[in-house]
Order: sequence, then C-alpha cells, then structure tokens
Amino acid sequence: MTSQVITVKLGEVISLNVDAVDVNPAETYQFAGVYSFGRGLFHRGPLVGSETTYKKFHRLHENQFVMSQVKGWEGALARVTCEFEGYYLSPVYPTFSADSAQLDIGYLEHYFKQKKTWDQLERLSTGMGARRNSVYPDMLFSLEIPLPPLDEQRRIVAHIEALSVRIAEARGLRQQAVAEAEAFWYSSLQQTRHELLMGGWEVKQIGELASVTSGGTPSREVSAYWNGEIPWIKTGELIDGDILGAEEFITEDGLNNSSTKLFPIETILIALYGQGQTRGRTGRLMIEAATNQACCAILPTERFDSRFLQYWIRSLYSEMREVAHGGAQPNWNSSTIKRIEVPLLPLSEQHYVVAHLDDLHARVDALKRLQADTAAELDALLPAVLDRAFRGEL
Repeated sequence: MTSQVITVKLGEVISLNVDAVDVNPAETYQFAGVYSFGRGLFHRGPLVGSETTYKKFHRLHENQFVMSQVKGWEGALARVTCEFEGYYLSPVYPTFSADSAQLDIGYLEHYFKQKKTWDQLERLSTGMGARRNSVYPDMLFSLEIPLPPLDEQRRIVAHIEALSVRIAEARGLRQQAVAEAEAFWYSSLQQTRHELLMGGWEVKQIGELASVTSGGTPSREVSAYWNGEIPWIKTGELIDGDILGAEEFITEDGLNNSSTKLFPIETILIALYGQGQTRGRTGRLMIEAATNQACCAILPTERFDSRFLQYWIRSLYSEMREVAHGGAQPNWNSSTIKRIEVPLLPLSEQHYVVAHLDDLHARVDALKRLQADTAAELDALLPAVLDRAFRGEL
C-alpha cells in the first residue's frame, strides 16, 4: 500500500441497508445461507412462509454485505453476488451497503476472510455486554480497517483474486493426483487378481477352503452384556488394515446369549453393508474379537496367507459397491463371499504377491502423504496472502 493509506472505523464507510419484507404464509421464498470461515453464501432451497415463525425476511441484493449475528465471529460474513439477487435470509442476518466512493466491495469481502478479523469480532461479542458470541451491527461498525485509495483497493483485489485462481488450480491438480493414485492402486489390485486367475493355477471357491460366517449383536437392553473385556467390532472399524483394538466391548454373557462369535487372530473381516464407503471394506483381526452381523468373517486356514486373502477381497471392492437396482448385482452376503473364486497358489507364491502389493501400496501412500503436505501448504497460502495485503506488503 502507499503512504495515502488511512485507518477508519468501518461504520464510516458502510451502513445498514436492510430490505425487510413481510412474510406471506402462502408464498415460497428462495433461501440462502452463509458459510462460516469466509466461504460465502450458499443455496438452502425454498421455504414456504407458513413453515416459519418469522414475521419478516431480509431480501438480498447484489453487492450488499451480509453478516450472521450468530456466527459472524466465526467468519459467517459474505458479499452478495449476482446469483443471490432476490434471495432471502432470516432477520438474524443484517445486510449492509458500502460507500462506493470510498470502499470497494471486493476489498471489504477479502478483509473479512481473515481469521484475525473474525477474532476481533469474537472479542467484541464477549466484551460489550451482549449475549455470548452474538455479533451486532454496532460491533461491526466499530472495527478499524486500513483504507487506501480506491484504485489501490482494486489493485489489491485483482492481485488477491489472481492468486486465488492459481491456488484453486493447484488444489485441483493435487486432488486429481490423489484420485489417480487411488485409481491406479485399485486397478493394480484388479489386474493382479485377473492375472492370477488366468495363470493356470487350480481355482476353488473360498467356501470350499475356509469357514465363512458372520457375527451378531447382543441385546442393547441387557446391560450385563456390555462393557466387558471381549472386543466387539463394527463395520465402521474396517478400514482395510489390521485391527488391534475395538470401540466397544461385550461380556461373556453377551457372547453366550447372542449370535455373535469369538473369532481368532488373522480372521479376515468384510463389511457386507454400512454407511458411506464402508460396504466392501476389510479388516484383519490381530486380536481375538467378536463382530456384529454386518461383518462377514473368513476364518484362518493353512491354505492361505491371511494378507493374500485380504488383498484378494480388496480387489473386489468395486464389485461389492454395486447395489441391486432393478435386478442388477445383488447385495453381498456370506453365501456370496463363499462363492468367490481364488487360485490355489503355494504359500511361497502368495508371500511374493503380498510383498509386491505391499511395495506398491507403500509407494501410493507416499504419494498421498506428499499431496497431503502440499494441501496443507496451499491451505496456509491464501491467509498469508491476505495478511500481507492488509499490512501493505502486497
């Protein structure tokens, strides 16, 4: 910034400008919301007037500035862009207009994307006799803001936005790299499975070579069945790795009075159903444990290295994710697992395959860790840019 920068209270360059409309119970209103952490407005969807107790709504207009009285201290402040013209918010969202002769709305928008500005609002919200963490217009007006000439404000905004585009592009490339690494890993698993099936080895169904069963859940209504010493595994704990502990435990009475079973070490667990990406995930027991009924268990057998078998099941993840829709792929169950075909490789060959896949997985994980480190650097870059901008160093 130049030497012409002055510091003013925000109330000198913005003013309250609320377009309050009476709520008509028979009318439908397109509602917006304000993200925390300076992430702008979002579409909430339609709201019928009869579904609210509010008597008035605030109608939004392009290039206004809106603040959440409830979450303003957490960065719930936003510029109204053209796509939200005519949308509505509740009365706890006051709207403001900037004095365009003194303040560029984009400059104000980026000023309120700084955590240190949110922190100022939080201190004000707890120090002016208000209900804790409520932010009111007078508090906003009391903030001091560095104010260079309009041309300089616009230059700063243009610079910030150009850097933001480059950061977003870099973030997109990072996410693409992670997705490609994941796709490469699962493709390699599938390719290994197909090559082994076509490699001339004798092929058998898993159910012919190993015991396949499932667990159960002791009654939650009987307190004597819970909080014992027997680990009890749920599908959400299956993340394709080794299982060394449990979130919940049952008692001997719980084990003996339910359909759950105590499985030995090196049992392979498969999530037959569950939330999100859970269905199809695996786990290898490294402790004796019981499971719920959503976990299918393949008990250890001398015919297979347990990790080879786990990798084999993991190679079928995409198939297990397919859900029945109009007679397509049926949901998986213990019987389906029993019918999975697997080649009868000697244990030495199985160990070789496991070592190869371990090495490949380690390389993919290393790439993902590198991308995660890059993501952290990118996340810190824009706040650093904003800090420099409003200290006059951009």
